[in-house]
Amino acid sequence: MGRYIARRLLLTIPVLIGASFLIFAMVYALPGDPIRALAGDRPLSEAVQAQLRAEYNLDDPLWLQYVKYVGGLLQGDFGTDFSGRAVLDTIEQRLPVTAKLAAVAVFFEAVIGLVAGILAGIRRGSFFDNLVLVTTTLIVSIPVFVLGFVAQYLFGLRFPIFPTSGINEGLYSYLLPGLVLASLSLAYVARLTRTSLAENLRQDYVRTARAKGLKPSVVVGKHTLRNSLIPVVTYIGADVGSLMAGAIVTETIFNIPGLGRAVYDSVLRQEGAVVVGIVTLFVFFYIFFNLVVDVLYALLDPRIRYD
Repeated sequence: MGRYIARRLLLTIPVLIGASFLIFAMVYALPGDPIRALAGDRPLSEAVQAQLRAEYNLDDPLWLQYVKYVGGLLQGDFGTDFSGRAVLDTIEQRLPVTAKLAAVAVFFEAVIGLVAGILAGIRRGSFFDNLVLVTTTLIVSIPVFVLGFVAQYLFGLRFPIFPTSGINEGLYSYLLPGLVLASLSLAYVARLTRTSLAENLRQDYVRTARAKGLKPSVVVGKHTLRNSLIPVVTYIGADVGSLMAGAIVTETIFNIPGLGRAVYDSVLRQEGAVVVGIVTLFVFFYIFFNLVVDVLYALLDPRIRYD
């Protein structure tokens, strides 16, 4: 297991390098002039523009800009934005906000998705099963940004239950955006759990357990649910990184000062160092949580071993 984890960690290095270069290239390809965008309506002299371009290496070709950027990363320097603030300071300030939002989303995804999927899988063909299928299909068909604005209107303005903006009310401020962020994943978890559980309930070992006279709760909880959770855990684990990246839309809608909102603002201002640093961090989280899921496989199914 130790060698497997070490090998996977070594493989993350070329993946992160390739991902960061692709992100860097896409930011480089954005239309417009970041220096003119920085100035806005205020005219800047040619000397000031030249100084800023030299300071941020904007006159260099793409490959040279990237080499200088990687050289800074190796020294722990993620670069600076156009206001002179270090990107690492922005990450340290905003990462806890996005982490809290992702944690709330994972909680809703796991609890509601698993409960709905288990009940629908056990009672396949019932009214509740059909209700879960219809509801999850409806959720999947609605874009997250539409669902976010509808949730804001219904539960923040029409029926003022949750705050609609900011994080001034602590954890309570994360509930509505966390539910919106988890909505799509929640639907997939419910359907995946239902399908996996219903399939395992038809296996021979379940028939044998029932023939022995075991209680239905023991048959489902001890013999069926554990095997059924393997694909679900795979999806949830891989989805943690996706939720942090998906926070870009949710944090923008609910005006939450996290990493996603920082990426959105930086794209508008064409601050490439901020975008590349944060999105590469999202890639790392995605890889890391996939590794955690692979390790959990052995706990869920003792037959799985890593050489």
